[in-house]
Amino acid sequence: MTVCDTPWPEGTPCWVDVMVPDTKRAAEFYGPLLGWELADQGAEFGGYLIAQVDGRAAAAVGPKPPGMEQMPSVWTTYLATDNADATAAKITQGGGQLIMEPGDVGAAGRLAVATDPTGAAFGIWQAGKTTGVEIANVPGTLVWNECMTRDLEAAKAFYSSVFGYEYDDISSAGFAYVIAKVNGNIIGGMGGLPAEVPAEVPAHWSTYFGVTDTDATVAKAGELGGSVLRAPQDSPYGRSAQVADDQGVPFNVISVEG
Repeated sequence: MTVCDTPWPEGTPCWVDVMVPDTKRAAEFYGPLLGWELADQGAEFGGYLIAQVDGRAAAAVGPKPPGMEQMPSVWTTYLATDNADATAAKITQGGGQLIMEPGDVGAAGRLAVATDPTGAAFGIWQAGKTTGVEIANVPGTLVWNECMTRDLEAAKAFYSSVFGYEYDDISSAGFAYVIAKVNGNIIGGMGGLPAEVPAEVPAHWSTYFGVTDTDATVAKAGELGGSVLRAPQDSPYGRSAQVADDQGVPFNVISVEG
């Protein structure tokens, strides 16, 4: 278990959220599936729901902002920054694009949303009163984040220039993958999208939530109206699968100890 009540180190995935057409429906899916208690932050924050595990913030679900109803719903990974404005400048200097300029979220913090040069979207979060994920690496919480892209070398160079990432290459035959580190600490992974992935699938950051039993979770997702995108399979890091919720949003689950 990882518990964090202070700002996460710069470049570390520190938060994940999803914007959906129907937040009530999402709560009814993710609550039973991942054991979340969802706390409504009220009209001031647009009905944003904070998912809690053991009383600590683990993720969030929010409604789509006005004018963005046609945008696809995805789980967004936010990378920690000590200075959102300075990081935003590095993003554009490194060949990325800002989708949302840095802006304050009340006293909670300051955020921006961008894409890297290969097209993968991500957010940045400068902690205020809200530091980000308060609990991780147990069932129902964030376990892993990875950037999957069709130009791994360009992505590696970009995140190194913006966040100082260093890499350990663990590629195998037919699959390119690196472990990303900041100051020697593992913060996530980056990989090349396999050739068989359809061309319409863009570069993206993926979110993995921990579960006690991957197969049972996949079955439960189906019962709740979700679908299976990749059947459960074993790996050296745990048994994982990719599913979509009942509004079509993909995410991953992986077995972890309770």
